[in-house]
Amino acid sequence: MSKVDETVKRETIYIAVWTLILSVILQAVFLVIGSWSVKVLLGNILSAAAAVGNFFLMGLTIQKAVSKEPKDAAQMMKFSQSMRLFLQFGAAAVGVLFFSPISSIVPLFFPRIAIVFRPFIGKKKDDKSAEE
Repeated sequence: MSKVDETVKRETIYIAVWTLILSVILQAVFLVIGSWSVKVLLGNILSAAAAVGNFFLMGLTIQKAVSKEPKDAAQMMKFSQSMRLFLQFGAAAVGVLFFSPISSIVPLFFPRIAIVFRPFIGKKKDDKSAEE
């Protein structure tokens, strides 16, 4: 097995931190509205882990795909996307059936929120290193 690229590690940590922050906010909202329970927490943990895992697996797939021929890389990416979607669907289904539906679905969107803010975070550090 090849070593995980530093970029994949760094971006996965970024997604995990944002997912943790947004999960805490989600838990706080449930607490404030008086609907918090252990099922809310467990659904959130399950879906947050699936979301971060999905992002990490996507990064690994991209890392492996860049060394392949374009046709093989495209096929690998399509297969990976299908399997990762299945993983997320499974996590959401388990969460909806056994835990809280809202807290099991909302965290699946946390990586997308983190990606929206990515251009604004770390930009100053990148600009300083580019100037040197």
